[in-house]
Amino acid sequence: MYVLILGTAHPYRGGLASFNERLARQFLSEGHNTEIFTFTLQYPRFLFPGKTQFTEAEAPSDLKITRLLNSINPFNWINVGQKIRRQKPDILIIKYWHPFMAPCFGTVAKVAARNKSTRVICIFDNVVPHEKSLIDRSFTRYFLNSINGGIVMSGSVFDDLKSFNTDFPVVFNPHPLYDNYGTPMRREDALKNLNLPADNSYMLFFGFIRAYKGLDLLLEAFAEKQLRNGKLKLIIAGEFYENDKMYRDIIVKNNMCDDVILFDRFIGENEVASFFSAADLIVQPYRSATQSGVTQIAYHFGKPMLVTNVGGLHEIVKDGECGYVVNPDPRSISTAIMDFFTNNRYDEFSAGVNREKSRFTWDKLTAALINVSRESAKQNKIK
Repeated sequence: MYVLILGTAHPYRGGLASFNERLARQFLSEGHNTEIFTFTLQYPRFLFPGKTQFTEAEAPSDLKITRLLNSINPFNWINVGQKIRRQKPDILIIKYWHPFMAPCFGTVAKVAARNKSTRVICIFDNVVPHEKSLIDRSFTRYFLNSINGGIVMSGSVFDDLKSFNTDFPVVFNPHPLYDNYGTPMRREDALKNLNLPADNSYMLFFGFIRAYKGLDLLLEAFAEKQLRNGKLKLIIAGEFYENDKMYRDIIVKNNMCDDVILFDRFIGENEVASFFSAADLIVQPYRSATQSGVTQIAYHFGKPMLVTNVGGLHEIVKDGECGYVVNPDPRSISTAIMDFFTNNRYDEFSAGVNREKSRFTWDKLTAALINVSRESAKQNKIK
């Protein structure tokens, strides 16, 4: 088959780019002709909360990535759609994460599908964004009217999608594990890379920081007396996408400056293995969620997790086997952390994580994408 992925890829950085590039590699490994069309402009600078949208890494030599798409130029959307229409991919895959992209993606898809042969299949990160606005539903509906089928990676996203009364086929497939960040390292080597002492225990909060991710809940939990033994440290590795004052104030107020280790910057792909290999427990204290790429990195590195009972996180992390699923409040989080380190649960939960890995393979996702595209063709849903 000829598979075209439309969305974030090199030279853009982050989880979206990693996902699309890894998906392309899986299709290529299965013998499909695969390429990616990415952005010339993804976000206008004033809309992007981080320091830069771009990676400093070299372009991947094994992938065909072409920069074509401007997210705010309607004339560009039509031109890109016409190019795709002429090239006639069997499947056009779009990963949808925010209504801001709906006019762009929806217009490209509508134009491209006029060739009557291309099936437009969406992988939904979110249907309803974490930070909502009045235009969300109308923009998302426009996009939904342009596609032929969908993949959801959590039950909560499926429920959100059902609220739009769509009639295209939808398949559930969990987020595959991220196995593209290197192999697990010896803990001692990872800690040496991070310049951290080996005689401490470490929790890791990983990824960009916004209010919905609940870092403040984790900091308040870590301030509990029973956790302040001097040998337990919290690593925060990620760039602040909002004002960091609240978080730093919690750290100072609770005298945690020596116990909270901040790597407050974007973490490059070549550094990910060190952070996860150094950690004993990966903590995701989210207030809201759908699914998470962080859990899938943790699975790859065999690391126990603590997640909150929001969105689809409980579907991915088996409570009591791979870690903990707790309520999103400081007391519940601190109680689970105390249990993990007091009762030395690392080996038990790490074994559970490694048993569960087979649920999250990329070949299952490619099979689901092909199946839903065939189902959409049977239902004559090409628009």
